[in-house]
Amino acid sequence: MKKIAFLLVLCCIIAASAFAFGTPERPTTMLLTDATGIDDRSFNAAAWRGILEFYGTNWNRQAGRGELFQVVTAATQDMYIPNLRNATDEGWDLIITTGFTWADALGTVASQNPDQKYMIVDVDWVDHPNVMQASYAEHEGSFLVGVAAALKAQADGIQNPRFGFIGGIPNAVITKFHVGFIQGVMAVLPNAQFVDYYANDWGRPDLAKTQAMNWYDSGVYAIFSAAGGTGLGTIAQAREYREIGRNVWAIGVDSDQHDEGLYTARDSAVLTSMLKRVEASVLYALRAIDDDTFTGRHIEFGLADNGVGFSTTNSAMTRNIVNQVNQYRDRIISGQIRVIPTYAEARNLPGFPQNLQARDD
Repeated sequence: MKKIAFLLVLCCIIAASAFAFGTPERPTTMLLTDATGIDDRSFNAAAWRGILEFYGTNWNRQAGRGELFQVVTAATQDMYIPNLRNATDEGWDLIITTGFTWADALGTVASQNPDQKYMIVDVDWVDHPNVMQASYAEHEGSFLVGVAAALKAQADGIQNPRFGFIGGIPNAVITKFHVGFIQGVMAVLPNAQFVDYYANDWGRPDLAKTQAMNWYDSGVYAIFSAAGGTGLGTIAQAREYREIGRNVWAIGVDSDQHDEGLYTARDSAVLTSMLKRVEASVLYALRAIDDDTFTGRHIEFGLADNGVGFSTTNSAMTRNIVNQVNQYRDRIISGQIRVIPTYAEARNLPGFPQNLQARDD
């Protein structure tokens, strides 16, 4: 009888522990984002999708957490180190940071906590044995949306179309978007003209909206934005103009931003989006934690491993256009086409713009 009572007590203790700390077979994860948060409908949203895909979608939106995972948004960069230290003290199996702005803070905290596992997205220079770094061949995916925009301009009979690029904060990663897009357009239209603008902010859609309006009014046909939440202003302006019959396009980034451009039940001002599948790298890291193969290393995700791509949600992306873009995709994967990732090298291409605001770090 005493043995039965002891077993019952033991079972209760085990059940209580499982309730308090979650299922021990699954890793726990903290996602740390910048001020734009997981509702940026772009970069952070993609990272959050990876977490939800791994754990399932049962979570408390108001609290920003599920049983085994949580997200914390830093209102300012001053909060990066405190948030990292708090998450480390809480003992999460994996702490994920999104974006190069976290690099310095993570480098500091990771070096002080060698037993904690971290991951950073969009960085390849935080070389610590406890940090997995994920970067992407953004130039390859951006090349494809450049091809798509140029092919659409041809299909629409646009004479001498001009194209725009809006960036957030200048850095080597955004440069890959910038120069990849231009190379894609020029693969179809070698004499195309380009304008560019950097908002120096990830959360100022008003700046992008104003710039987009000025460019569309001056005859720019399509604008590609790689600017986080700032880029939503480009989409908003394209949506307003298409609603009144103007033939202009926005091109989305990171996530499929088709729905952001809807101006009727099915018509969107977002022609296509450069898909940066941040969720793929998040899933990769979580599975490495799960099967105990996590090591500090750098991994680049490109077209060949489905790390980047382009969306085909908009019916304006006709079968003919999609087929042609996929032909370019196959040629990049096979090595027949090399997409250059830096401005310094891209400037040597025939006819490539020489006065861009792009910056190689």
